[in-house]
Amino acid sequence: MKVVVAFVFLLGACLAQMPHPCKSPPLLAGSMILFTQDEKLGLKSNYMYDAYRQWQRFTQAGVADNETFNYDIFLLYKEHVAYVVDNDNQTCTGYPLYGDYQPIVIPGDAYLLAQSFIGSSSEPREGVLVNTWSGNLPNQEGLYISTVTQFGCVPVNSMYHTRKYGWMILQYIDNVKGLPDPDQLIPPPFCLDPAKVGFSAQKPVDFLDLFQQMM
Repeated sequence: MKVVVAFVFLLGACLAQMPHPCKSPPLLAGSMILFTQDEKLGLKSNYMYDAYRQWQRFTQAGVADNETFNYDIFLLYKEHVAYVVDNDNQTCTGYPLYGDYQPIVIPGDAYLLAQSFIGSSSEPREGVLVNTWSGNLPNQEGLYISTVTQFGCVPVNSMYHTRKYGWMILQYIDNVKGLPDPDQLIPPPFCLDPAKVGFSAQKPVDFLDLFQQMM
């Protein structure tokens, strides 16, 4: 009987470790490195992610051509609106936002490519157990390959194909669950006046278009 109980316990522990499609935490913040196959786009940005409201914010600051820049991109998918804020000049430009909201999730039809350690499995705290998944993009534009942690489904990196840029790679670093201040996802008040942001004069964009404009 003890042998049977031990076997059942061991089987249950093994099944608990088996990778399954999952959803990442609905509230995340951290940094993101993005670059494209055609080398037209490459940057590091801080991000905030709210899956409940379908809002995202990306912040990029630095120096280019001996000039500093400090931009924020606000993506409000339910409202189909995007805002680019120049924090130095306190200006805001609004754009119609096209494309469906894509949560950070491993779909149920994803195919498990591998389970592996980032770092080392030799000693505790020397590595992180991750799962790498693949599947078809919702619009059948190509494949995606995404890696998330086994515990918590925290995003590590994603690679997927777009007609405009070819393969695009996203790497997530310094992730933190939750948002210290959810109000930071709300665009500043001067973005809410259509006459000032020129919203109606802009062409529809997706978030990659906006990133390219910031470079």
